[in-house]
Amino acid sequence: MKALILVGGFGTRLRPLTLTVPKPIVEFCNKAMILHQIEALVKAGVTEVVLAVNYRPELMSAKLKKYEEVYGIKITYSQEETPLGTAGPLALAREILEGDKGEPFFVLNSDITCEYPLKELLAFHKAHGKEGTIMVTKVEEPSKYGVVVSKPTGEIERFVEKPQVFVGNKINAGIYIFNPSILNRIEVISSPSPQTYCPNQQPFQLQPTSIETEIFPEMAKKGELYAMELPGFWMDVGQPPDFLKGMCLYLANLKAKNPQQLSTGKGFISPVLVV
Repeated sequence: MKALILVGGFGTRLRPLTLTVPKPIVEFCNKAMILHQIEALVKAGVTEVVLAVNYRPELMSAKLKKYEEVYGIKITYSQEETPLGTAGPLALAREILEGDKGEPFFVLNSDITCEYPLKELLAFHKAHGKEGTIMVTKVEEPSKYGVVVSKPTGEIERFVEKPQVFVGNKINAGIYIFNPSILNRIEVISSPSPQTYCPNQQPFQLQPTSIETEIFPEMAKKGELYAMELPGFWMDVGQPPDFLKGMCLYLANLKAKNPQQLSTGKGFISPVLVV
């Protein structure tokens, strides 16, 4: 299987942590943020990960190169020359994501932390047999977010942006799995201008497209998009206060489910993780 992680650019929201290193390799609970996701993808059966970047891929490559051997995975970098929205990186990496057998592929936002139940997501996706599945998470104040409204089966009916009247309390968690057919929904404009550093791809130009606001609603209208609720904790760690909250949630989850991974003894106030 293949996967794509939406890495993004300068990481300005996470400054000052990103003043010296790219956001994906900022240490999160003693490990580069992106390694938490790569480890989870490997456990789910992924053999190649595409990192969609638009800033200094060589910095990440230098940091992550050794982990290709550690995890037995191939890491490829796809760089945007101009912003293409959240759907553009999928089209840039099309030859990789389509694969040889038309297997579904994962897409993750790099700014999130959770337990990453990717095996369960894959099983749910294959069970309903439609084009795409997104993970959703419950929030206390849905009026601050875009809410996902779905049937008891998980089939998504519609998306409601910052509802002032309660329609639900589940939001997009930034973890997806798609069949390769979704790539046909992204508009490509023929052009001699190259837009990618992925190997063996022909030059083309893309129409900037938002997967959340343009592609998902169309898929939902046709009954091709399902939602699976994410169990456990979730946090967007793209800003310093939320980064700290995310680490607290991560450590609390370890304390509850894997306390043997934490450090204990004199001088420690649990939960503490020492590597």
